[in-house]
Amino acid sequence: MAQKVILVDDLDHSEGDDVARREFPLLNRTFSIDLSDANQQRLSEALAFIDEVLENAREVKQASRAKKAADASPRLRGYTQTDVREWAREQGLDVPARGKMSDEVVEQFIAAHPDAGPAAGPDAADDSTGESAADHAEASAGAAAPRVEAAVPA
Repeated sequence: MAQKVILVDDLDHSEGDDVARREFPLLNRTFSIDLSDANQQRLSEALAFIDEVLENAREVKQASRAKKAADASPRLRGYTQTDVREWAREQGLDVPARGKMSDEVVEQFIAAHPDAGPAAGPDAADDSTGESAADHAEASAGAAAPRVEAAVPA
C-alpha cells in the first residue's frame, strides 16, 4: 500500500505541491523549514535584508567584569583575615563581620605578631640576627640531620 506524504508550510499552514523542506544559513548555523515557493521568496528577501544590515552593523560585545589583580605582596603571612578579626575582637577593637578591615587594625595585628608581616624575599636579612632565611634553613637542616660516620676496618 502506497502512502502519500503531504508537506505543510510551517508559516501559513498551507498544503500544496510547491511546499518543500528548505535549509538556510543564519548566524553561523543552518536551519530547516517547510515552505511554499511564495514563503521561500519572502524568506530569501528577509535573509538578503539581514545580510545587508549585518554588513553595515557593528557587533556589540558584552561588557565583562574587570578581574581583580592578585595582590603581589600579601599583607599577612601565615594568618587569615579570620585570625585578624578574632584577635581584634579579643583586643576590643571594632571590626566588620565581613569585608575589608581598616589598615590600622591590620597594622596593629602585624605589630603584635611580627611573623605575620609580608616577607621581603627568601634571602632577606632578619633584623635581629643579620642572617638570611636561607642561612636559617641551612643551619636547621644541618642540626636536624645527625652526621653519621662509618668505621672502616684497617
